[in-house]
Amino acid sequence: MIAVVGPGDSTDPTVLAAAERVGALLAEAGHEVVTGGLGGVMAAASRGAKSAGGAVVALLPGDDRSAANEYADVVVATGLGQGRNVLVVRSADAVIAVGGSWGTLSEVAVARRLGRPVVWLYGWTIDGPADPIPTASSPEDAVAQIRSLLSP
Repeated sequence: MIAVVGPGDSTDPTVLAAAERVGALLAEAGHEVVTGGLGGVMAAASRGAKSAGGAVVALLPGDDRSAANEYADVVVATGLGQGRNVLVVRSADAVIAVGGSWGTLSEVAVARRLGRPVVWLYGWTIDGPADPIPTASSPEDAVAQIRSLLSP
């Protein structure tokens, strides 16, 4: 299972197209996709995964399952607010972050603390860590990198 994380309020067509393509590529490669279940990057990645015949898990911040985007196969209303970001990352074997926001940064940070592979596409540059977060140049590159990081 691969998490695709990114801003729920993104309207950037480049970022949304990239997230949709990432979702499709992951599904085509046989991965389930987990997201925070709402709009923006989460909906785009979910749409892409569903269009490629994949399965999508949505972990919502609130209590209302009907808040999930229409592409989710499994919806979990956590009631944890932003705390659900930890569940999204913990449930995944790896994380692809598309775009940048404070919520996305929190998911990237938690993933790194947990030792999960992370690749960032159209994200922020983070200075300082001894092991910088790999960045991707395209959806194809992001998926190829994450699959390589998952391989023994």
